[in-house]
Amino acid sequence: MKYDVLIIGAGMSGLAAGIRLAYYDKKVCILERHHRVGGLNSFYSRDGHKFDVGLHAMTNYVPKGTKSTPLPKLLRQLKIQADDFGLCQQRMSAVSFPDKTLRFNNDLNFFTQEIRDNFPKQADNFQRLLKTIAEYDALALDAKPISAREVVGSILSDPVLIDMIFCPLMYYGNAQENDMEFGQFVIMFNSIFCEGFARPQAGVRQILDVLVKKYKDCGGELRLKSEVQSIQVSNDRAESVTLDNGEVLTADKVLSSAGFVETMSLLPGYDPARFINDVGRLSFVEFIMVLDRELAGMGYNTTITFFNNSDRFDYRKPDDLLDISSGVICCPNNFHFDSPLPEAMIRVTNMANFDLWNNLEPEQYQAQKTVWLETTLNEVVKFVPDFRPNIVYTDVFTPKTIYRYTGHMNGAVYGTPNKIKTGVTHLKNLFLCGTDQGFLGIVGAMLSGISMANLHVLQKG
Repeated sequence: MKYDVLIIGAGMSGLAAGIRLAYYDKKVCILERHHRVGGLNSFYSRDGHKFDVGLHAMTNYVPKGTKSTPLPKLLRQLKIQADDFGLCQQRMSAVSFPDKTLRFNNDLNFFTQEIRDNFPKQADNFQRLLKTIAEYDALALDAKPISAREVVGSILSDPVLIDMIFCPLMYYGNAQENDMEFGQFVIMFNSIFCEGFARPQAGVRQILDVLVKKYKDCGGELRLKSEVQSIQVSNDRAESVTLDNGEVLTADKVLSSAGFVETMSLLPGYDPARFINDVGRLSFVEFIMVLDRELAGMGYNTTITFFNNSDRFDYRKPDDLLDISSGVICCPNNFHFDSPLPEAMIRVTNMANFDLWNNLEPEQYQAQKTVWLETTLNEVVKFVPDFRPNIVYTDVFTPKTIYRYTGHMNGAVYGTPNKIKTGVTHLKNLFLCGTDQGFLGIVGAMLSGISMANLHVLQKG
């Protein structure tokens, strides 16, 4: 079977790229290894409970009518209406450290005032940081990487404030340990603090349903349970792909959202040693608890809390199975929904060590989930009301789960620390989109797919 474009992976970026190309009458096929779309942002059901994976909140939220920001640009490119996603704003979120808490919502002025109140000596410096961020072109594909720690540290002088700003940005989109590339920092700062959080009432399913319907309506082909086993190469071009069932497909161009190293591993002569520095190291464990009452009923209305309980924020692969010194607490019910969600839930995310989880025997694996759930919740209830008596069901996914369902080496949620902004590989017709191209978050991932489709297919014919 011959196509204009084959897309590897039906995550947010792959679906967005597919919509863009199919809309312009390209013969497109998206190949997905899993039985469900979404990739790192998907959903599942277990024992009658419905869970989201990945999506705590959709960043980049702006009210309808706002122009020149990522979300409206995305909607225009995909020919989708804002109401289709049904986004509901957060109530209030927070960054909580031992001696300071900074609250934020979808109004940058509110966050700016929080910094004035909590770090009055840094107020003018923070305005300088905002100016630097506003003037920086984070989407420039040819920009040389520079250290965000160095840039921010040259403007702000309080290490606690610096850590508090970095904490949510790193947890929501950073593949590098203890630092970020400044362009990535700007993208995440804008998406979280300048724009904000929202969530569809039906969760990530609603976004995915809209994308899949749009893609199919445009004439795109979607193949689930179709894992790419290898890519054949001839004359510096990707000549064809072979699926796990032995079927061979050809295309003029191939767009991969599988990740840089994961894509390279599909090519002939792949040598893992060549890419050792490109494999992501950062993964997470998430505990999802179903409760018999909402936390708002216990007096807790915060949507997301990014917490850190140590002197400095340490964002790196932990030495133990889990690092409970920091994490993310998400209350999916605490958005401004039109009606209550079917169930009350709380989700807790911590950094985790893939190697240690992956090497456990099955009995140890289950036992460690239980041990670390108790350990983590002992820390979490320092920040939220003690909901442990209200837990009626718990599920846990680990770095091992992430690897099993996404194929991301090391269960690395944010992929390689060395982003390839142009999406270009050494093959003339093989390109990257998604996490390893470098546009982050759900909106960023979709914009990555659109941008790479525009740049490498539509503009070049």
